[in-house]
This record gives sequence, C-alpha cells and structure tokens, in this order.
Amino acid sequence: MPEDRIRLRSVVAVFGFAVLGGVQADAQVNVTQEHNNPSRDGVYVDAAFTPSAAANLTRDLNFNGTISGNVYAQPLYIEGGPNGPVIIAVTESNNVYALNGTTGTVIWQRNLGTPVPLSFLGCGNIDPVGITSTPVVDLASRALFLDAFTTPDGGTTKKHLIFSLNVDTGATNPGWPVDVNTAAHYNSITFASAVQEDRGALALVGGRVYVAYSAYVGDCGNYHGWVVGVDINSPSNVMAWATTAIGGGIWGHGGVASDGTNMFVVTGNTFNTGGNWMGGEAIIRLQAGPIWTGQPTDYWVPTNWLSLDNSDTDVGGVSATVIDVPGATPSQLVLALGKDRNAYLLNRNNLGGITAPVTQASVSGTTLRGTSAVTYRTSQGTYFAFHDDGNAVTAYKITATNPPGIVSAWSMGQSGRGSPWVTTTDGTNNAIVWVAGVQGDQRLHGYNADTGAVVYTGGGSNELMTGTRQWNTGIVARGRIYFGADNKVYAFRLPTGTPTPTPTATATATATATATATPTSTPTPTPPPSPTPTATVTPTATPTPGQIILTARGYKVRGQQTVDLSWSGAISSNVDIYRNGVRIVTTANDGLYTDSIGGRGHATYTYQVCNAGTQSCSNQATVTF
Repeated sequence: MPEDRIRLRSVVAVFGFAVLGGVQADAQVNVTQEHNNPSRDGVYVDAAFTPSAAANLTRDLNFNGTISGNVYAQPLYIEGGPNGPVIIAVTESNNVYALNGTTGTVIWQRNLGTPVPLSFLGCGNIDPVGITSTPVVDLASRALFLDAFTTPDGGTTKKHLIFSLNVDTGATNPGWPVDVNTAAHYNSITFASAVQEDRGALALVGGRVYVAYSAYVGDCGNYHGWVVGVDINSPSNVMAWATTAIGGGIWGHGGVASDGTNMFVVTGNTFNTGGNWMGGEAIIRLQAGPIWTGQPTDYWVPTNWLSLDNSDTDVGGVSATVIDVPGATPSQLVLALGKDRNAYLLNRNNLGGITAPVTQASVSGTTLRGTSAVTYRTSQGTYFAFHDDGNAVTAYKITATNPPGIVSAWSMGQSGRGSPWVTTTDGTNNAIVWVAGVQGDQRLHGYNADTGAVVYTGGGSNELMTGTRQWNTGIVARGRIYFGADNKVYAFRLPTGTPTPTPTATATATATATATATPTSTPTPTPPPSPTPTATVTPTATPTPGQIILTARGYKVRGQQTVDLSWSGAISSNVDIYRNGVRIVTTANDGLYTDSIGGRGHATYTYQVCNAGTQSCSNQATVTF
C-alpha cells in the first residue's frame, strides 16, 4: 500500500476524519479517479475550503491549461513523481496530457490514435469520438488506465483500446493496449466497438481495471451494456459481463462504483425482450472479474421495468453511488437516480431481484440522466445531491430509520447539466456542494451543503469558462479547483494568504464490504433479433449574430424522428421554441430541449428559440430527415 494511503480506522482518532457516503473521507492530495473515491461520493477534504475563503475563489489567470480537443472527462491530480504535481487531462482527439499542477504548462503529451468521426457511426452526439470517460490511476505502479476509441483507416475499422500509460512519462506500459473487440466475450455475446460507447468512468478495484460501455445517443445497432475487467498486472487476463438482451447501456458519467470489493452499475432500457427481463433497467452487483451470479441478491429491477423499457425511461439515468447511513436499517445502501425522476435506495447486501426497492421517492421535476450524484455527511445527517436535466441542484436527506426514508433538504435553480462535487474542511464541517453550469452559464457555483444557501456565485468576467461539456465535474487539490473543458483546463484558487495545508495522511478506507453470493451457473436466454435503428446525421445550423445562438441535431430512435436543440446567450427565465414557424413549447430548460417529433418520412424542420418576454430570437437551425 503506498505510503500516502492509510486505512481510515487507524487515523480517525488522531485526525478526526469521518466516513462519508459509506466509503471514506479524504484529507488527500492525489485525485486518482472519478468523483475522488470508488463509491463515487464526490467528497474532497481540504481544510482551506472554509465558506469565507470559498466565497472569494478566483480563477488563476496565470494557469495556462491549454490542451487540444473536446473534453467530457474529469481531470486527475497526481503527486509523488519526478515532475512534481501534475494534472492529467484527456480529450476526444485521443490526446492525453500531463500538465504542471501550478503553471498549467505541458509536461508530456501523447496521442493514442485517430479518433472516430461521427459520420462513420450510425448515431451519436460527439464528434469525433476518442477518449470520453474519466481515466483511473494506480498510485502503486504509477500507471494511468483509459479507454480510447480509435480508427486506423479513417473510420471504417473501429476499436476500443484500453491503455496503460506511465503517469510520469506517458510511455505505454508493456502488454498494453488491450483490444476490447478481440478480448471481451460473455457467453455467446462478443464485443463490437462500432456500436459501443464508453461514457462512464473507469474503476480500479483489487488489481483489476473495470470499463463500462453503453451505446451512442440514438440507440443504434445491436449494442449491450458491458463491463470489461482487465488484470492490471497481466493484461491478457480479461473477463467481461454483458446484458443478455440488446440494449441495457451503462450511461452515467460515474461508470462503475464500488464498495471496495464488489462493483455496482445501473443499466438502461433493453429491446425485444418478449417480456422477459434480461439485464436492463437494473442495479447490477458484480464480483471481482467481473462475475455476475445471476441470483436475486445481485440485481434489482423495478416491477414496472417493462413499461420503463417501452418508454426509454432508464433506471440507469445516473450512475450508481454507494452510501452508508449509520443507524438506518439497512444501513449499507446503493443509490440509483432514474430518468423517471425517482431516487431508488437498495440494500447492497441483498438487492432483491424484481421487487420494490427499500425506499423510493420522486425527487425532480425534470429528467435525470447522464450525471454523477454526490453523497456526504454533516452534523445534520446523510445527504445525496444531484443536478437534474437543466433546472436545479437539489439535495435530499436519508433518514436513519427502519427503513430509511428520503426527505427533501434544499433545491437551487442552476442552469446547465454538470455533475456536482463536495468540499469539507474535516469530513463533516463546512460542507459545500459545487457544480459548474456546463452548457449553461459556464460558471462555478457553490452552495451550503445543509441549506443550499449560495456560497460562491461564479464571480466576474474572469471566472467565465468556455467549451464546458454536459455531465462533467471538477476536482479539488491543495486549495484549488480544476475543471476540464474543450481545449482548456481551468484552475481556480482561494484568496492569497489562505493556508493550504499539507495533508499528513490519506484516509482512504474502503466501504464495508457487502456479502458475496456464491456464483452459480445461470442459463442465458438468447435474445430475439432486434431491428437496427437508422440514425440520420444532420448538419448543425450555422450561427448568425444575435442574442441567442442555436444548434440542432437530428437523429432517429427506432425510426422515430428526434431533434436535440441546444442554445446559449442572453436568455430569460423562459423561452419559446418554434418549429416551422409554429410555437411548440414554452420551457424554462436552460439551453437544452429534445423535440420528439415521431414522424418517419422525409421532412425538413426549421427551429428558432426566442426569449418569452422580449421575443428576441436566435438564428434559424434546420434539420432534414
């Protein structure tokens, strides 16, 4: 075990750390993974982040941070090597960067192959597709693991390659990369990179790196939800699990969560099941490997799963979060947030099969999809918080009862679709929930974690970021916040004179391990053939000068026409959306709307977005099917 990673129980008495979210409280420096911890709790302990200091956070204009490519992945922060503190950033251009953690200048840079152009995919909304998910670092071997989507011939051949790079030099470690196309199999199912997208963050548990896969936006092709596990010391040792049915993608930004022993993923809708459940709309618990026993202890499915399937209302709207609630029965939980706007809490020792959850509650007025939630503990109790689909950052408290309940704590209007994170000075005190208004106001925001009161409001013109991407999240290290955006990593720092403590020990205990069932062989039904949806790649409208800039992208979901609209600029609280000159909706969604038209024939649609009050309008955006 590296010298800066100490079992939590051995340091609690000395340093006063507290267990957060069922896994850990980190008085740490190194940020090795998505949301800081295997539980995906999103908690960072930094004594410098008092509310008064955080209120005066400013962007470090001397931090360079220049990179090349679009960014959907969280950056990482690594110390202990020959280059001093480094920021690791990855882009959709398949570029990997190590930046100086203080100056933001490039220490080393690698390109891992040509990314895949969107025009060579059946559907999607990222162009090009390269490195989408957040990597993970093993500090003991100083190895960086990531998935890169590549094409050696400009798009015809497509490969997901799992790389291991030396975090100090960028050199590829011996035996890597792993070609997932040839290495991953589950029963009679083989992996097909052309229809699989890696959105969720990688996890490192027990010497194996785990990578989760979904499909591209539009659900085209015969894809599956996959988790692929690779032995980091013997990369030829590859194991995998996949949904039996077509579909069931693992979409959330957090990817694979873990209690330190088992892995948890949440799947989306499946197709053509004939009414037989085959892996979709579920929380799945995987043992090391990954191995899935097929027993009800290792999966949970809502009783209305088939209805959710038919309406594309994924239980797996948000990635899994592992939570412990002392005093509750059960106390060892896992959280899923669904596109049906519900929060589900399950006993992670016994998920229960197709049944009612331990607790569920309607927690949002809009869809929940794509993001990571956070969980944290204060003197007031245990919370989880999330950003819904464009309107608000919301926190709920989990009651220490039998069974635990879900009680509203606070909600604050917040544009964008970012994944939040949390700072606390000692594990329970001065907790602040942070979020970036990605594809919204593009600013950082901080809220009192107990009350929702504003701590940081985004500051002045220097605090504005550009090119932020949906569902992304920031990190905290040594009194700074780092956030990755297109072509840029931004750094924010506390006021000059704020003490930045040097951590003495990193409390990184794993959560209480859940009971592990003995694997038994489970017959795997063969899914019936599924029609492949045809997606139409449509041009994005060219912006014209004006107060609002609008873009539109059309695609087909199982033959039905759908258009994603996004806009930015001077927007009032409500906007009117016009299709072919007719107003179709007035909405408060900030910068995002999906128009599910439903038609199948050839058609052209012209859109405008107008401020509902002033009627100042955007440029026109046209989509042709």
